[in-house]
Amino acid sequence: MDKKEFEVIIIGGSYAGISTAMSLGRSLRDTLIIDAGKPCNRQTPHSHNFLTQDGSTPEEISKIAKSQLSKYDRVKFYKGLAVSGKRIKKGFEITTSKGDKFSAKKLVFATGIKDIMPNINGFSECWGISVVHCPYCHGYEIRNKKTAIIANGERAFHLASLVNNLTKDITIITSGIKNFDEKQLEKLRRNHIKIVEKEIATIEHKNGQLENVVFKDGSKENYECAYASVPFEQNSRIPEILGCKFNEHGHIEVNPMQKTTEEGIFACGDNSSLMRSVAIAVSSGNISGAIINNELTQEGF
Repeated sequence: MDKKEFEVIIIGGSYAGISTAMSLGRSLRDTLIIDAGKPCNRQTPHSHNFLTQDGSTPEEISKIAKSQLSKYDRVKFYKGLAVSGKRIKKGFEITTSKGDKFSAKKLVFATGIKDIMPNINGFSECWGISVVHCPYCHGYEIRNKKTAIIANGERAFHLASLVNNLTKDITIITSGIKNFDEKQLEKLRRNHIKIVEKEIATIEHKNGQLENVVFKDGSKENYECAYASVPFEQNSRIPEILGCKFNEHGHIEVNPMQKTTEEGIFACGDNSSLMRSVAIAVSSGNISGAIINNELTQEGF
């Protein structure tokens, strides 16, 4: 790519990044998307709860989005990994793993997050298929099934309360001593939600479809699906390098306009929100694009 200077650089070309770019492209802003091509939901067979695309695969939605974005010729794509960034006099400079350098007045992180898989055989193969994180994204498709919740404490209790509306056969697997107060335990008992404190050794599955949970004591139990709460890390270290603050959950701290704590830097999508969904990622990207265009307009008017 010959062009090196842009008005805006967006790191991450999934839903939030493309949504940001569309707002900017429609406002005739010179925009570069740097994308490594590894969205976190690439293993998920279908995406749900997004108007007009309910049930489409993540790849199908992405292809349509990129195709529609391609008509805005002020938006350029660069396939590669952004590895470092720094402030410069006119804004920011981003360097890729190939050694290419690009600069822009504004910077957007739409980099997503990376889920950290537990040390359980078969877990990662089922993740996003039959072991899922969100009842809003996946719950309808696995309704009325024998369901495990692999979590403990407040997170497990919260998931159980939501999933209880979708199935009446729920077991919480705490993988250790349960961590619920008496009020929570009473609600779980009243709703006939079982608790198993044994640790999981293996998840038996066929092509990502959960069949059995095998415990470390050698016993096993059949489940058709599971919800799990797993830790995560940011996909990119550049926000930290540039001084962006993070909240107590580990997300990039942003205000309602998707501005980070660093002037000129925005973040949108999963990297800055507890609510992980395609619809919310698209919404946050749309906001960030509009606010960036307004800032550029006011600075140059």
